[in-house]
Amino acid sequence: MARDPNFSPTALAARAAYLLRGNDLGEMTTAAPLLYPHMWSWDAAFVAIGLAPLSVERAVVELDTLLSAQWRNGMIPHIVFANGVDGYFPGPARWACAALADNAPPGRHTSGITQPPVHAIAVQRILERAHSRGRSTRAVANAFLDRRWNDLVRWHRWLAEARDPDERGRITLYHGWESGMDNSPRWDGAYANVVPGPLPAYQRADNHIVTDPAQRPSDGEYDRYLWLLEEMKSVRYQDELLPATMSLAVEDVFVSAIFSVACTVLAEIGEEHNRPNSDIRDLYGWAERFRAGVLATTVERTGVARDYDLKAQRWITAETIAQFAPLLCGGLPHDTERALLRRLEGPRFAGHPDLRYALIPSTSPVSREFRATQYWRGPVWPVMTWLFAWAFARRGWAERSQVLRQEGLRQVSEGSFAEYYEPFTGRPLGSMQQSWTAAAVLDWLG
Repeated sequence: MARDPNFSPTALAARAAYLLRGNDLGEMTTAAPLLYPHMWSWDAAFVAIGLAPLSVERAVVELDTLLSAQWRNGMIPHIVFANGVDGYFPGPARWACAALADNAPPGRHTSGITQPPVHAIAVQRILERAHSRGRSTRAVANAFLDRRWNDLVRWHRWLAEARDPDERGRITLYHGWESGMDNSPRWDGAYANVVPGPLPAYQRADNHIVTDPAQRPSDGEYDRYLWLLEEMKSVRYQDELLPATMSLAVEDVFVSAIFSVACTVLAEIGEEHNRPNSDIRDLYGWAERFRAGVLATTVERTGVARDYDLKAQRWITAETIAQFAPLLCGGLPHDTERALLRRLEGPRFAGHPDLRYALIPSTSPVSREFRATQYWRGPVWPVMTWLFAWAFARRGWAERSQVLRQEGLRQVSEGSFAEYYEPFTGRPLGSMQQSWTAAAVLDWLG
């Protein structure tokens, strides 16, 4: 039997708001004060979603800060480093983007890779919140859109062109960190083919914060992560040279589905706010291309989606949350979509009888790769719960969305706002005081 909530909804919302204020550095919110003391790209989008019910103005500042670090080629980097803040590795010196990358932004230190493109969703939520506020708040949101529309379109254009040059409708990633699901079993095969050469000496910072080694990637995995970084540096982060240089190249079906729906969302915003027809046409075109690309990966009988390893020329069949990518972007035949939903809600995932809450684990509990406490190899991530609840509501599946919201709130009701949770016991794991977990709660509670 599930435990009673420790905090009422009102108290939980107040606690979440207090956390975000505590993690606020002024113009950016740290992803988590100890483990992740800088701004992460997709974290920032979710943080903006959580800030919007508190202050549309502050939510706008969050996205403005992120976009101020956009690269000249359109890429939004996965980390924007806070000035004068240490305690994270690899830091700016290891990435060396300012010294090596012609496209790196002036005056900002960033990483040289990217993350899932959820930002249009954040913009939509901010505009929705602003619509119910006074004229001055609506003016702030509209001014942000005027100021940043071209930047958002450039971001989407970079993904569509630099990361899908052959127009297959799937985003190519050159580092597992770009997926946001760093050590997911999805990438085991691709990482097995990454053979690190001599690496500059390094000392990890993450395992000094989360001291249980069962929760974090191994040292061997970190060697591979850092070798990929060295490969990127060797070609000065030039987009056109990465395909021939990188030891890892995968088409990420989950990021591609997010991109498809984000293009649709941004196009809808553009229509509502009288943006250029050429931009709207491009966005809808990309949405359709990447939706088709996602559907082309699916197994006909089950609707399960698959990543593709470009180096090994083979499908990736790990049983993870990424299998459900088509439920985000839509497009499956009705019967196939029903089958995929049954799989999601059945004993292989959210309906597994031993789960504490009826939520989607990052890896199937019946998979041999499942690890109940290890990062993306089993735990439940509240931010993924939020994303699927949002997508289901958008697709008209109100009851399914509500179930995820209710179960998600029950999971975090003890108030630690953990990075992720053990799926069988509900124990909070990873970083505590995680900003995007608090943000999900604030959006759910409104």
